[in-house]
Amino acid sequence: MSNVVQLIVPSQRQTPAERHGALMQSFARHRRFGDDVFWLKENAELLNILECTGADVDGSSLGAYADFYENVEKRLQFFPQYYRFLLSICLDLEDLGLGGDKGARLSEWVAAQGFAKAELSDLQRLEARRLMLRRGVEPLPEDETLETRMRAFMGRSATFSMPNKKAAYELTHAVFYLSEYGRRDPHLGCEVKKSLEFIGLLAFLEQNADLLAEVCVAMRHSGMPVPEMWDTWLLRHTALFDVECGDRVAQQDDYHEFLVCNWAMAAAGKAPFNKAFEAGRMGFFRPEAIGGPLRELSEIMYRLDDNRSGDWGAMRPVVLDGLSPDAQVIMACAEKSTDVFEEFFEGFARANAMAGAM
Repeated sequence: MSNVVQLIVPSQRQTPAERHGALMQSFARHRRFGDDVFWLKENAELLNILECTGADVDGSSLGAYADFYENVEKRLQFFPQYYRFLLSICLDLEDLGLGGDKGARLSEWVAAQGFAKAELSDLQRLEARRLMLRRGVEPLPEDETLETRMRAFMGRSATFSMPNKKAAYELTHAVFYLSEYGRRDPHLGCEVKKSLEFIGLLAFLEQNADLLAEVCVAMRHSGMPVPEMWDTWLLRHTALFDVECGDRVAQQDDYHEFLVCNWAMAAAGKAPFNKAFEAGRMGFFRPEAIGGPLRELSEIMYRLDDNRSGDWGAMRPVVLDGLSPDAQVIMACAEKSTDVFEEFFEGFARANAMAGAM
């Protein structure tokens, strides 16, 4: 790592547009190359966040994607399996100010090909619908119950009171699509809002900033108050990210967590991407942190067998006595952060007697 220069102090000379431009240069030209699907994923995520937060972007910075935009039809024709990534990047580039109207024509072509009908999940169908409706194209006119099915999944709060990262991320993304990334009220019911708080608690107990950031953004898109303790922890965590540059920067980094943490900052009305960036290869690395008590808590509850209870008041002394000192502190903070903790714990405990039912 001798050729790596670590950037720690944010440059006061860089404007937001310059910082965003440096990020786009790095992601478009210096981290990954060619038609790598990971290039598509990284750039779709960056541009999506810049677009939905109304980031200040100048036309010259968008030039980093000129070749992609010029050849997007060719890529889409040969890589139809990546149509959601390709369409997302194309639409965001146009909406950020690149110009052109390829997004509308591509949406019509994708809808005509029936790609959305080949998706395996309702979440993917919901994303496809949201993308094409940005240009007024409905890809699934015959599916009148898609949103109803998605809301039924989101409203089963018991699903989200226990660790299940796939379900948790599907919940946050469903909120993003239903809310048009904060542009309209998604009209979430009480049970769906409870589901969001439950996965927020799981993320906080795990000290998982990536998931917690998405939860906080989804809550704000839904008009929900975000627990101050979660906000404060994310603010500190985001500020402590390391940004490194140089040709030998590790390719496997924490870029996604960096992006969504800064998205959460923007959603909270704070300055996002408040670091010094260079228009070259950069890596983004999360700060070292104390592990959360989630695993310890699960192990304690599992070992209790028939002595396990969903009553937090009764289980609290048993749980805290079995946790390490650092885990005790985080557990106490989680308990105080939200009014639904006791209800969350009841589901997390999984203490309902199965033997009698069997």
